[in-house]
This record gives sequence, C-alpha cells and structure tokens, in this order.
Amino acid sequence: MTDQTSPRPRFGQFVPRTFLDRPIGAALALLVFAMLVRMRDYGNPVAHVDEQYYLLVGDRLLHGARLYIDLWDRKPPGLFLLFAGFRLLPGDGFLAYQLVATLSVAATGWLIWWAARRMALAGPAGLAAGAAYILWLPLLSGGSGQSPVFYNLAMTAAAVLTLRLPRLAERRAVGAIVASGTVACLLAGVAIQIKYTPLVEGAFFGLAHLWYLWRARARIVAMAAAASLWMALGLLPTALIVLQYWSKGPAAFDAFWFANFTSITLRRGYPVAKIIGRLAGIGGQLLPLIACAGIAWRKGPSSPAMTLTRLWLAFALVAFAMIGAFFDHYALPLVAPLALAAAPAFAMGRRIILPVFLIGAGLFVFHAATNDPSEGDGIRRMARVMASVDGQQCPYVFAGDSSLYHLSQGCIPTAYAFPSSLSYEAERGAIGVDERAEVARIVAHRPPAIVTLDDPFSPWNAATQGLIAHRLATDYRLVMAVPREGRHELLYVRRDLPVPSPQ
Repeated sequence: MTDQTSPRPRFGQFVPRTFLDRPIGAALALLVFAMLVRMRDYGNPVAHVDEQYYLLVGDRLLHGARLYIDLWDRKPPGLFLLFAGFRLLPGDGFLAYQLVATLSVAATGWLIWWAARRMALAGPAGLAAGAAYILWLPLLSGGSGQSPVFYNLAMTAAAVLTLRLPRLAERRAVGAIVASGTVACLLAGVAIQIKYTPLVEGAFFGLAHLWYLWRARARIVAMAAAASLWMALGLLPTALIVLQYWSKGPAAFDAFWFANFTSITLRRGYPVAKIIGRLAGIGGQLLPLIACAGIAWRKGPSSPAMTLTRLWLAFALVAFAMIGAFFDHYALPLVAPLALAAAPAFAMGRRIILPVFLIGAGLFVFHAATNDPSEGDGIRRMARVMASVDGQQCPYVFAGDSSLYHLSQGCIPTAYAFPSSLSYEAERGAIGVDERAEVARIVAHRPPAIVTLDDPFSPWNAATQGLIAHRLATDYRLVMAVPREGRHELLYVRRDLPVPSPQ
C-alpha cells in the first residue's frame, strides 16, 4: 500500500519531464512551428526584393561573374557566397534557400529556448520565447531569406555562450572563458561577413567576456592576450576577404572598398515623415514583445544572465540605428534578444503567453492577407515571355523584380542590376557612376524587353525614369502587367519583336 503520510516530492524532483521539456522535443516542436509559419512562401520567387537579388548574384558567381565589378551591391561577399551555396542544391534556388532559412530560424528559436532554460525558467517560458522569435520574423519581412534570418543564428549562439559567463567567473574558470570568447567572437566574425552591422553585437560579446575574465581574477597579461585573440578572430573573415581583393589588383580592390565601405556614406536620406512612419510601424509590430520585456524587467527575477540579455538588446538597438534608413527588416536582429528578454514574463503563465500570441497571430494573419505569394506566379509567366524574346540580347529590369533575370536566364545589361540602384532617388550619386549615363548606355543597346512599375516603391530618380519613359513611349509596347504589392509590374517588348503567349 502507498504510505499516504509520506511527504510529496517537490516539483521537478521525481516528476518526469514532458517531451517538450527535452531538447529534442523542443527542437522538433519549434521546427514544425517554423515550417507552418513560413511554408506559405516556399518557392515564391518574389518573397522579398533583397533576397531574390542575393540569389541572382550567387547564381551568376557560379558562372564566372565578378562581385562588385560585373554585379554590384553593398553587402559583404559572405552573403553572396552563402546564396551561391544554395544554388548547388536542387531546383531553381528559391525553395532551397527558403528551406535552409527555416532550419536556421528553428535552430535560433531552439537556442533561445536553451538560453531560457539556462536562466532557470520553466520549459513553457523558453518554448514561448523561441516560438515568439519564429512568429515575429515574418511581421518584419523576415518570413523568407533576409540576411538576419541566417546570421541571427550565429549571434544567438554567441549570446548563449555569453550567458554562461557569470557561472564560469564564479568558478574562476579562466580557460573556459577564453575558449568561450574565442568561439563567440569567431561566430560574430562569420556574421559580419553576411552583414556588417553584427560588428556592434560582436563588440558586446567580446567586452562581456573581458569583464568576466576580470571577475574570474585573470592576470592582466592573460586578459590582454585574450582580448587581442578575440578581436583578431572577430575581424579574421573580413580581413581574409580584404586580402583576397587586394591580391586581385587595384581595380578589384577599389571596387570592393567603394561598394562595402564608401557608398553607404553617399546614400541620400529619406524624408523625416517616412522615417517616423517606419519607426512607428516597427514599434507597433514589436510592441507585444517590448511590453513583455518591460514586465520582465519590473516583475521578473533579476539575474546576471538577464542583465547580459538586456545589454545584448541595447547593443542590437545601436546596430539597428546605425544605418538610419529603418526599413522593417533592419529590425530583424532585435527579435532574438527581445524574445529572450521577454521570457521571464512568459514564465508568469498563460495570462501573458495567450494574449501575446493572439496578438502575434492576428498580426501574422493581417500580413498574410496583404501579401499574396501567388504574385510570384505572375512573375514566372513574365519571365517566360522575357525568355522568348531575349535571343542573344539582354532584357532590362529598370524597376521591379531582379528574379526575372534569374527565372528567364537572360543576360544582365548592367552591373547595377538591383533595380533601385538606377531607378530611385535615394541612390542618386551613391553607386559610383552617373545613373542617367548608365541607363542611356543600356537603352542604346535596344533591350528586347524592359520591365518597370506603374507606381514606384520609393521616389523615382527623375533623370533615369524620364529617359526610360521616353524610350518606352517611342520604341516599346506594353504586353503584360502583373500585380505586385498594390501596384503593377509592367513588361514592355520592343515593337519589332513578336510576343508569344505567356502560357
């Protein structure tokens, strides 16, 4: 018989953990959730204007194109090498990078779960924090393959290592702290070669390791040596890239340096009203997580790990503010530290978790209703028409989707194939060439097809748009229009060319 008078075991002492409390269970749950959240855009060639260009460049690099000379952009080479790797997978590349992005998002969510468990928070709190990260990415244009979707994984892994530092310092585990800093800074260095802004977060990880190295009573010489090692490793991937371009000669190096470090300083600012609107939109999307982070700060348990999480968030905010354009996807690096900072609020139970996820689900449904992935089908049809008229000549996408080059397998008439480079006012004078002269050169070769928009996403570059409008009116006819985010993408074909059916 059971002894009714025996003391009951304390919670967690003998009660077996549920499947979701185990690492494998949490990982599988977050992976399934990530697939459900992101599957709507699987295979969509126009999920976002940025990533379709990354794929185009990655594909052409495999066919001999020279980055910054044959195809121009401001992003570091690591990002394009990543997308070149995706082209080695089966298919046209879109589904491949989107599936890898799903794995990256699920893994980042799992690391957030793991970090919450390291903070001694209950399993449901960590699972909610990881799921919040997954759910909030699409609300900020991160539902497919934006660059932070990939480098957030490295930065969150570095953050998990950083959160261990208080315990290591208590044990005076100097060697373990040095090893942790080595890995964290190398992860940051890899992230920097996907986008340069993780440099700020990487600096935080290095400083945090240095602080706790001092708390562990390390010698000054050891601290100096460790700091030098960490800085060197954080800069190593970028240094290797710089040396590679240096070895290619002055032309290649100058093109690399201008694209990566000079051109951003020449970019024109956006109107104050537009910046305020973007910030309001970002703040509104993130408000539920911000509120939870605030509740956690006021009512949650205080710990060194939570302090480190909030500092990570603060440094991520600095990186977000650095560029100044404040597009919604620039806020994607904030989501991981914000979700982790909110985890103590999630530990308060359903009264917090339920309303937050109801709001998140509502925002997700709203975004899904206003972004139609079937628009990609129209772009694929447009690409087939382009391919049928191209011949040996290059079509020109003045404004619209650069994925048309990839889908039609047409040649590219300019190094500035990212459409906004030559078509929008914000880039005027910032890309290293006279935009009007470059567009005049392109149209002088009489492209068989020209693509533009009936309404721009940003103010036109008046000089280049006027040139295109004149040429379209005199030498081209409109043969196709497809819906694109409340506008229409327009395909014009030269008047002397026959136009087959897009079917």
